[in-house]
Amino acid sequence: MERLILDRLADWKQDPHHKPLLLRGARQVGKTWALMEFGRRTYENLAYFNLDLNTEYHQFFQTTKDPRRIIENLTAASAQPIFPGKTLIVFDEIQACPDCIAALKYFCEDAPEYDVACAGSLLGLALSHPASFPVGKVNVLDLYPMSFEEFLDANGDGHLAAYLRGVDRLEPLPDAFFNPLLEKLRLYFLTGGMPEAVLSWVEARDVTALQNILSDLLNLYALDFQKHAAHSLFPKIQLVWQSMPSQLARENKKFLYSLVRESARAREYEDAVQWLVNADLLAKVKRASKPGLPLSAYDEPQAFKLYLLDVGLLRRFCALAPSAITEQDRLFTEFKGALAENYVMQELRPQLDGEPRYWAVDNPRYEVDFLIQHENDIVPVEVKAGENVRAKSLRKYREKFGPQTPVAVRFSLKNLSYDDGLLNVPLFMAGRLTHLLDLAAKGE
Repeated sequence: MERLILDRLADWKQDPHHKPLLLRGARQVGKTWALMEFGRRTYENLAYFNLDLNTEYHQFFQTTKDPRRIIENLTAASAQPIFPGKTLIVFDEIQACPDCIAALKYFCEDAPEYDVACAGSLLGLALSHPASFPVGKVNVLDLYPMSFEEFLDANGDGHLAAYLRGVDRLEPLPDAFFNPLLEKLRLYFLTGGMPEAVLSWVEARDVTALQNILSDLLNLYALDFQKHAAHSLFPKIQLVWQSMPSQLARENKKFLYSLVRESARAREYEDAVQWLVNADLLAKVKRASKPGLPLSAYDEPQAFKLYLLDVGLLRRFCALAPSAITEQDRLFTEFKGALAENYVMQELRPQLDGEPRYWAVDNPRYEVDFLIQHENDIVPVEVKAGENVRAKSLRKYREKFGPQTPVAVRFSLKNLSYDDGLLNVPLFMAGRLTHLLDLAAKGE
């Protein structure tokens, strides 16, 4: 299966000033595979070190900070030749060796001729401790579950993915493409983008096997809570995690601590929420009081929404049966459109430099699902999962912030169109949003 991250890794290699690379992402999104495949394709040889399995290598980082001595020791111990510029050095499960994370600073400063790339399970947790992070001395890339376009390529529908990438006009798509793409999106909601789940589906088309894989992944994450979280934090993380289906099944998806446990308070559970965010299992979207630059300056920290890393995992977590794929648009509308909103969030994140926000006011209640920054504009984004595309909240937002809103976006099951500053985007084109916004800015 092809992954778009390979292109970004190629850009990293070609940058003459590149630093050691940290590839972040949740467990099982394909970090190790991506680095190994990249090394095999673009380097003469690959030197791979798993710092969780081979704990004896930790001593090499503890006894010296000299990267050349570290490489000499690793070469001797592993019998893997390492040549500057010709070998990709991969440190996997780097979170198991904090001294290796610290040593990246010296690889950057004293041995830039060596190409070093690192990955690890729960790496976001390790990097949340400033003392262990070599600030300014590493390049960081994020890897997410497979996007819808990547799924199309893997599923044998590369012609549809190529068509999406070639859209260069804001005009309705022909039915010959629109209808198959909508059908494949239903299938993507079934499988999600976790590589193991996609591979299983592509090879076997076995729904039972797919269900089992998604269940196993959810169980794996639950085991991680017990293994890696502090003993006092573990039960709270479990409760927050288990509350996610009920959190997202509401019309107003603002996270409520009362759904975690009756009478629960923020100060009791905010560390558990942050643990799950740092582990890349949940994405946090804060509420912004208004659309200003930078968006982060207008955060309301106590109000936020949480989304799962993958729409397929969310579907399995919510126990929505695969048979829903045959029931018209139920996959999109079930749970108050939670699957569609989670999917859009999943497709937006790789396109953006920063995290999106959302906008809401009370009495009466209006809420715009996402605010994103594109160039120097704040773009409101509404997600409509069914045929009813009336967007009262988006209309209210445009009335209130019209001069600051040259374009607004509405995702729905309607065809592509652009009229009077409103860009209607079919859900299956969520991964192309920034490109479509560029077309809107050019008047195309």
